[in-house]
Amino acid sequence: MSTGGTYDSSHITQWLLDLDSLEGFLRTLADAALELAACEGVGVTLEPDSRPLTVVSEGTVAAKLDEKQYGQDDGPCLQALRTAEEVAVRDMLHEHRWDEYPAYAVSCGIRSSLSLPIAAHTDTAGALNLYAAPPDGFADADLGSLRSLAAQATGGIALAQRFTDAEEFAGQMQTAMRSRSVIDQALGIIMGQRHCTADEAFGILRSASQHRNIKLRDLCTQLVTNVTGRPPTEPELRRQG
Repeated sequence: MSTGGTYDSSHITQWLLDLDSLEGFLRTLADAALELAACEGVGVTLEPDSRPLTVVSEGTVAAKLDEKQYGQDDGPCLQALRTAEEVAVRDMLHEHRWDEYPAYAVSCGIRSSLSLPIAAHTDTAGALNLYAAPPDGFADADLGSLRSLAAQATGGIALAQRFTDAEEFAGQMQTAMRSRSVIDQALGIIMGQRHCTADEAFGILRSASQHRNIKLRDLCTQLVTNVTGRPPTEPELRRQG
């Protein structure tokens, strides 16, 4: 595993100055974590409106593994998000928590993971999720730098909210939730057409997205529109009283 220097507030401030959206900031965070850990995938989960979603992901497996956990409402990334504690899995092959998830991770070629809480106990609580192919994949990782990165991300999200007015920030969260809703609707269509599981449907959509070189959300929007004759329905973000 590669190592790197501690990520301090100067990194975070510069990222926020260079980027014009929360999604861009979090993607930079994911890229930095992927470089630090030299693993197969990194995802950033947030839970606005009590509904978890992967806002950004890097690598080929993170989004799929995150979605599996959301589907069963349990897993290491959700545990880290909800308990504000780190959750490390040394070997999925010998893991007995979280029902079907460990076996699914192994089937995807992932044997270990590390989830670090972000912005714990806030309206945008989340987790930084790292996935590695070998068991004990993070034994030699620079955990200090990864923890520093997650801690600074907490401050970065708070700063992003202050830099952005309430309506614009809510709009960014709305966009993320709409993406998730569109994917859910497309999954339902594929499951009905192919008589397959949600995981198999997600694999079909991901493969088609990569083959056609089109974003997953755009592909799902096209599918729903073609099948139903109208654009996908979109959820509204509930406002806190």
